[in-house]
Amino acid sequence: MNSQDRDRRDTPDWRQLSECRDEDPELFFPIGNTGPAIMQTEEAKQVCRRCPVRAQCLSWALEAGQDDGIWGGLDEDERRKLKRRNQRQQTGRAA
Repeated sequence: MNSQDRDRRDTPDWRQLSECRDEDPELFFPIGNTGPAIMQTEEAKQVCRRCPVRAQCLSWALEAGQDDGIWGGLDEDERRKLKRRNQRQQTGRAA
């Protein structure tokens, strides 16, 4: 076993460090975007705000193409906007 393999084994997966691990998963998947879903989304984002691995969570969601739910403190619409902005920036650099 090389040192990288040993480091991976000894380093906890970011999900093990997440604030949401002890929360009801349904909290992070509100149905709709009006009424009670707005309150549920805000409650989920409050959990994310105090999470030490928020950036890793968001990065994973973007890389994995996770379309549903709250990930890394962003809802579906916010992640779509972030993806579009990142694509525009990459296109601008390539030109």
